[in-house]
Amino acid sequence: MKWKKVKSGTPSGRFGHTCIVIGEYLLLFGGINDRGERLNDTWIGQVFCHEGLSWKLLNVGSLQRPRPPPRGAHSACCIAEKKMVVHGGIGLNGVRLGDTWILELSEDFSSGTWHMVESPQLPPPRSGHTLTCIRENQVVLFGGRGLGYDVLDDVWILDIQEPCEEKWIQIFYDFQDVPEYASLPRVGHSATLVLGGRILIYGGEDSYRHRKDDFWVLDVKTIPSSGLKPQGLSLNGSSVWKKLDRISYGPKSRSFHRACADCSGRFLYVFGGMVDGLLQPAASSGLRFDGELFMVELVLGFSDLDHQQRPGKSM
Repeated sequence: MKWKKVKSGTPSGRFGHTCIVIGEYLLLFGGINDRGERLNDTWIGQVFCHEGLSWKLLNVGSLQRPRPPPRGAHSACCIAEKKMVVHGGIGLNGVRLGDTWILELSEDFSSGTWHMVESPQLPPPRSGHTLTCIRENQVVLFGGRGLGYDVLDDVWILDIQEPCEEKWIQIFYDFQDVPEYASLPRVGHSATLVLGGRILIYGGEDSYRHRKDDFWVLDVKTIPSSGLKPQGLSLNGSSVWKKLDRISYGPKSRSFHRACADCSGRFLYVFGGMVDGLLQPAASSGLRFDGELFMVELVLGFSDLDHQQRPGKSM
């Protein structure tokens, strides 16, 4: 694999933002600049095969139109073909947010319209969590850091049955038969939809900032695609969650990395993040982070959870 630097007009420098893929476009939202200011601008980038990337500030209407307040360390994902969901994060004055917004793009991707999700039940405010689209009408929220600085392990579904009729529903699990459950809560992890209709959760850190190198699988096929009730859904944890035993070489423990799967859902690519042994003061930037790219191959039989991941490869 070869990296190539793209030369184009780009958004201002920032961290704690989100950048998702919708078709041949990238959607970037929010983040925190080098002065510590929270942002709420939305940029769209068009990817040209072998030619580069062209960015422009997305037109989301006048300042009087609804839009998310500035934030960083939030989460976002694509849903359907022209929508982006944004939830939570750290807003002005360091306050953790619990609001949910949906951006709907125009047919030609030249503009977009924001609206806030109104739901009888809402996930508690948090940052450093994940949103993963599992169907065209459903998004899974997992983990993060809550108001009390505690690290969370709750699971919520954003269920969209009709346009502008969205509702959050909590999924409750009985972990009595899952002995490794104590290690599940985390923040700064990745959660990627992979082979077999499952979410593969990797890394992150706990309430004491101890970084993790474990893999967990959440079977989302057990979640109904319709008919969910506002009071929530209870499932057996041992039939839905499984911790994978690492049987070979893998990356160092890390948090706040990024991961994505290829089109087959069989290969997971993990890049960067905070890594044990590397985080230390530096004269210019203050922090140093890992810069390696790893690939995890999911073997045949993974969808039955009969096998574990193959050796991770540094690229």
